[in-house]
Amino acid sequence: MFVDTGRSAALCALLGFLVTFAVIRTITRRIHARREDPERGVLRDVHVGGVHVHHQVWGILLLLVTGMLTFRYDPQAPWAELLAALFGAGAALTLDEFALWLYLDDVYWSAEGRRSLDAILVGGAVGAALLLQSSPIGAGPEDSGTAWAFVATVVLHFSTAGVCVLKGKLPTGIIGVVVPVVAAVGAIRLAKPSSIWARRRYGEAKLARAGRRFGPAYQRRVNRFLDLLGGKPDRP
Repeated sequence: MFVDTGRSAALCALLGFLVTFAVIRTITRRIHARREDPERGVLRDVHVGGVHVHHQVWGILLLLVTGMLTFRYDPQAPWAELLAALFGAGAALTLDEFALWLYLDDVYWSAEGRRSLDAILVGGAVGAALLLQSSPIGAGPEDSGTAWAFVATVVLHFSTAGVCVLKGKLPTGIIGVVVPVVAAVGAIRLAKPSSIWARRRYGEAKLARAGRRFGPAYQRRVNRFLDLLGGKPDRP
């Protein structure tokens, strides 16, 4: 099905992304557990010349190599699918340490390190949306008489995605660029109380509602999910 529609490369990229993330998180959690119990397991961090080489390095190299090969040779099947799978693997290795290059510090097992899990979730969702051929703008109108309606739709779409970002829902806004309905729902719902939107536009009552909506109970649910996905952080 995906081969006939020209989406086989997108499928391979998504599979490479998901499988690599699952494998690398399993490995890093084993290594982390070994630090607490040195007798446990044989997996270790990679060191070259006494320097700890994070797995984002290998991810960046994979992204560069696969990108250059694709741009230079425009490969056909099965090489296009192979390069796509390697690209997905490189993206997973890189985004799994997104927090490290965001904070310029080794925060992998801290609360700040959960930004990496946010990046992984966004990357996986965008990959799935692209696989389903979701487009941020769709096909342009053939009839020039509907051109203004088309432009208005595109502007509305990107505006709702922008509102999501202003409301403190960055992952929703990014996914919403590819899936319009996600952006629309995120733009309608309450903003996070710490967001620019809430601070500038909400009165005391609505700000209190937002605080209850995104309060401790909400954060506990998010933390439980992130603990399951990527492991518990060492420090709050």
